[in-house]
Amino acid sequence: MSVKNEHILVVEDDPSLSEWISDYLVDHGYEVSVANRGDVAVELVEADQPDLVLLDIMLPIKNGFDVCKEIRRFYASPILMMTACVEESDEVLGLELGADDYLSKPIKPRILLARIKALLRRGGETDHLTTRLFGELKMDSVSKSVFLNGKVVSVSSNEFDMLWILSAEAGKVISRGELVSRLRGIDYDGFDRSIDIRISRLRKKLEDDPNQPYRIKTVWGKGYLFATDAWQ
Repeated sequence: MSVKNEHILVVEDDPSLSEWISDYLVDHGYEVSVANRGDVAVELVEADQPDLVLLDIMLPIKNGFDVCKEIRRFYASPILMMTACVEESDEVLGLELGADDYLSKPIKPRILLARIKALLRRGGETDHLTTRLFGELKMDSVSKSVFLNGKVVSVSSNEFDMLWILSAEAGKVISRGELVSRLRGIDYDGFDRSIDIRISRLRKKLEDDPNQPYRIKTVWGKGYLFATDAWQ
C-alpha cells in the first residue's frame, strides 16, 4: 500500500517563483498545487484541505493577509507566509491573523524545506497520551480539538501544539527559547515575537484575563506557565 505524499498549496502570483518552489518541493517528495490569486487560494484550501499552505502576501484580488484571515475560519493546518517586506509589522500582522510562521524573500531553498518539515512534523509529535483533562478543559491530540466548558474552541494547528506543549509541563515554566525551538525548529534570537502573539491568541480563545492572565501565566524574564488549577 503506497503512502500518500503530504500536499502543499503554493500561493504565489510570480510564475517563475511558483514554478521553482513547486519543482523543488516535488523533488523532495511533496504533492504540490499552485494558486496565483488570493480568491482562488481560498476556494482551493476549502475544497482540498492541503497539509500546509505556503502563502505570499502580495497577491491579486485578495492579499495574503485577507486569505489567511478567511481560511482560518475552516482550516486548522499550518500556514507559512512569505514576505518581500522587511517590516516587522507585516510579520506580526500575519501571526496575529493565524499564520504559523513566516519566511522573508528571497527564499532560500534549504530554509524553506526546513520550515516546512518543522511545521508538518509537529502534527505527528505527541506523547503516549491522546487526551488531557484539566477541569473543564479537554484536549484531544488525535483530532487536535480543544473543548472548554463543553464547547469547542476553534484553534489552529499551531495554537493546539503550543497548548499541548505548555500543558505537558503544567505547573512549570517553559522559556520562550524552548517554545521557539520546539514550534519553529530554530534558535531563539531574543527578538522573536511570534510566541508572545500566539500566547495572546490562545488567551483570548481560552477566556483568560488579558490584563491579569491566570490560566497561561507570564513569568517575567523566564517564560510561560500553564496553570493546573485554573480551569474550573
